[in-house]
Amino acid sequence: MIMLPEKSELEGALCARYPPEIFAVLKKAKVGIAGLGGLGSNVAMMLARAGISDLIIADLDRVDISNINRQNYSLDQIGMEKTEATEIQLRNINPYIHIEKHNVRLNPSNIPEIFKGCDIVCEAFDIPSEKAMLINTLLERCPDTAVVSGSGMAGFGRSNDIRTEKLFANLYICGDGVDMEDVEGGLMSPRVNICAGHMANTVMSLLLNGEL
Repeated sequence: MIMLPEKSELEGALCARYPPEIFAVLKKAKVGIAGLGGLGSNVAMMLARAGISDLIIADLDRVDISNINRQNYSLDQIGMEKTEATEIQLRNINPYIHIEKHNVRLNPSNIPEIFKGCDIVCEAFDIPSEKAMLINTLLERCPDTAVVSGSGMAGFGRSNDIRTEKLFANLYICGDGVDMEDVEGGLMSPRVNICAGHMANTVMSLLLNGEL
């Protein structure tokens, strides 16, 4: 049987590589993740490892075998709701983390209530129309919440083409701006993770500096 560390011991280990005042900010933050696919599932893990201890996660899908090549799931989780599988993964990192799960289809009516109180929401949908709906709803109905969106990270190579830009107030876009239809190679883990890293790093920068 694995003996879990006490909460204080784990928090000390999580912040051992940076000053305690940084960890204090991260510990108080609330971050939402809309979509738990290649981007969202990996962003969630990075934020948990960084010390974010309050996450709201939302996705309607279940883990499929085709997800394994790039999403943060394992074979024994095939068939699980992605919210449930993500919670398991997150609690394997930090059993004391607060997770609010929503296994629902997000729409303009429920988005403001689900992500109420979030400092930042990460948009990690696949379908362009749903991405636009989520972003527009958050910007209009949750004006104090920053939105970090991921787009354009298919294929292989061109790592440095993935970048982060502030589009306008409270909206940050991570990706290379290239439509998947124009990229050879489909979806692969390395570039998806690079983009997810940009998103997680943007969250950290906004929480700690208020800007990129």
